[in-house]
Amino acid sequence: MSNKLLIRSTIAVAVCLLFGFLTGIATEAGISQWYTELEKPRFHPPAWIFNPAWLIMYFLMGIAAGLVWHKGFYHKWVKVALYHFGFQLLLSAFWSVLFFGLHRPLWALLDIATLFILVLITIKWFRIISSKAIYLMIPYAIWVLFIAVVNFEVWRLNSL
Repeated sequence: MSNKLLIRSTIAVAVCLLFGFLTGIATEAGISQWYTELEKPRFHPPAWIFNPAWLIMYFLMGIAAGLVWHKGFYHKWVKVALYHFGFQLLLSAFWSVLFFGLHRPLWALLDIATLFILVLITIKWFRIISSKAIYLMIPYAIWVLFIAVVNFEVWRLNSL
């Protein structure tokens, strides 16, 4: 691994983890005050799974972004791929704010549906640049889809 790749991957992982930390603040406040009272689907995982799962996802996403960035930001496709990546990272953070911070499961569902589509588009762009990067993004796409299903069920169970 080259020094440039290591540096770029480290920066990208740090940015992803920073987003995770900041959204974790909104999440923790919503969980302690609101989420525990909601009815949840049978397949809802235990609470202790979420923090390690998100940590792993942000780490893998950061490495994927570092691999793409390593190809050179001067390249048009790299720029487009990283812009998509940045936007999906913002949507991911916004989902936590909508769901846990503002207690708006329906709005969060709309956000996460958009996020899932954008993650797939990001994977498409990453595929053009680095096949390794797409494999690192696939667990995140699956996780986002799972969270979307949980979000839908929480909304359905508590709004009817």
